[in-house]
Amino acid sequence: MSVLEDARALADAGPVCDACLGRVFADRSYGLTNEERGRSLRIAAALDADEPFEPVDASECWVCEGETDRFDEWAERAAEAVGDVEFETYQVGTRAPPLIEENELLLREGAGLPEDAGEAFKSECNREVGKRIGRLTGTRVDFDRPDVQFVLDVDRGTVETTVNSAFVYGRYRKLERDIPQTEWPCRECDGSGRRGRTACDHCGGSGYLYEESVEGLTAPVVLDVMDGTEALFHGAGREDVDARMLGTGRPFVIEVKEPRRRDVDVERLEADINAFAEGKVEVEGLRSAEHDMVERVKELDASKTYRAAVEFGDDVTPEALDEALSELRGATVEQYTPHRVDHRRAGLTRTRRVYDASGELVDPRRATIEIHGEGGLYIKELVSGDEGRTEPSLAGLLGVDATVAALDVIAVEGEDEPFEREEFFR
Repeated sequence: MSVLEDARALADAGPVCDACLGRVFADRSYGLTNEERGRSLRIAAALDADEPFEPVDASECWVCEGETDRFDEWAERAAEAVGDVEFETYQVGTRAPPLIEENELLLREGAGLPEDAGEAFKSECNREVGKRIGRLTGTRVDFDRPDVQFVLDVDRGTVETTVNSAFVYGRYRKLERDIPQTEWPCRECDGSGRRGRTACDHCGGSGYLYEESVEGLTAPVVLDVMDGTEALFHGAGREDVDARMLGTGRPFVIEVKEPRRRDVDVERLEADINAFAEGKVEVEGLRSAEHDMVERVKELDASKTYRAAVEFGDDVTPEALDEALSELRGATVEQYTPHRVDHRRAGLTRTRRVYDASGELVDPRRATIEIHGEGGLYIKELVSGDEGRTEPSLAGLLGVDATVAALDVIAVEGEDEPFEREEFFR
């Protein structure tokens, strides 16, 4: 049968609106809406059969029951639902009523057409309502990771909205010791601050082992500025609580859930965070990022450079220190899970490289050393030997006890490819 004969057979099946008629032939022509396509086919079929042209109102259509005439209404409701939300991209999905889906099958079967001919009602609804939302809000469709997602439940008559997270990337420096990267709930009271009817004596009733954290000094400011519901801190690894993070800083991403603002002045945000942190933590290089940056940060294969103040149990000569550091330089180190973390880490032997090692004595019992090592290298144990769990170690090579009195991270860098590529930023 020809297209006109198919169209006539569909139209004869009962009152079918132009959009439902045209939707069956959506894969046979382009550049028209289904409503325009259906109207054109109806006119052509009438002329071909020398019959009067009889338009059908959508409200009389037995297939969609008037739903194809409500696209403007759905778009207005969607735009109203996010009226106070700042966004650039969106996506529309539709839950079509079972009755309309069944009617579409009956329409095609009655005309002897394949059940998947053309396109489905929900596809047309996605597209037509989507176009109207774009015009109303001045935004654009994004099928990958939109800022906002709309789901039109036609059967229930509701618009469901999901505001996806916003992300801010930067690097932080931790300028004081004894500040963890993230909030550290008290393990004795599970963060409640209470044990039975009294305040927890382990945390003083605060629920946390440390009053402040890098997360606590940064994320609340971002959350407030973006007006979201929750902020999550994602770091590229973490330094020890008693270590400072200096130099180039450590990459991080703050994720804000359900933000009402996305277009923020990152320079002003950076200044606000630094003022709030009062010199304990400072951030730099803040940028609005894509969601891929979270995975990128968390999986960063980073080498790190450390500066450590070391104390020896006996006198050490400059020559002995130079020789020991020379042997560490380029060495492959085997480290069994350190005593200090074996309560939370599996007992494994890990192999890590020392890329560079240098240092000098302050006096015969003290030295300052710098170690550039592969990510995951335990520096405190590289110095002390950890009762033989780390080989080789500075203590072992010198033949004296050695401990880290103070530790600073002065560089965190990816080894393989440029980390801060433009594709990860907005």
